[in-house]
Amino acid sequence: MSGLQATRVRLDKWLWAARFYKTRTQAMEAINGGHVRLNGQRTKPGAPLQIGDQILVRKQSLTFELTVRELSQRRGPASVAQQLYSEEAESIARREAQQAAQKEQARLNPHPKRKPDKRERRKIIRFVNKHTQERS
Repeated sequence: MSGLQATRVRLDKWLWAARFYKTRTQAMEAINGGHVRLNGQRTKPGAPLQIGDQILVRKQSLTFELTVRELSQRRGPASVAQQLYSEEAESIARREAQQAAQKEQARLNPHPKRKPDKRERRKIIRFVNKHTQERS
């Protein structure tokens, strides 16, 4: 047992310790919002974790499929946090493919160099209003 090992850890506390969320409140909101599943089921933030549990985390359109390797109630450095879980190679490959597709999409749809000024915004609003009236 390492110094970080614990016998019983809440899911929200473990996600915070594993550095998936900056605060326990954010972890709790994600769990309550259905973005985290424990062993394929929706659960509560206070659900106890065990070594070997499967966790699915959806965060900013990315999906992490994790297996709990160690339990910790303390947030340590990132190098220690990465030892708390293992991720399947398929999950990593899917996430990298998803990130590559997002980068390609961003490259095809570049952002303008500046925001529209007041006059241009008014033209946009008139254009949108005109076309929404034509459709109805």
